[in-house]
Amino acid sequence: MKKFYLTFIVVLFVAYETYSQDQIDSATKRTVIYNGINFGSVIAAITSWERNKSVLWAVVHGIFSWFYVLYFVLTRKKGERK
Repeated sequence: MKKFYLTFIVVLFVAYETYSQDQIDSATKRTVIYNGINFGSVIAAITSWERNKSVLWAVVHGIFSWFYVLYFVLTRKKGERK
């Protein structure tokens, strides 16, 4: 569990440093946000399918995107860890 917290803190600092720049124009911000939302939806749908084997749940979790990914990471079972 220490490894998870350490990784989370490092990612948090990197994300803060990356997204705290004032020199980024609005087109770049829109592209980063749009791509991040799409990537989160894909990860959520894939993890939902692996856990539930249901298209309906995969679509619902794809809509919630990063919220489901975070939920999945926090509640995954031992068989889902690799």
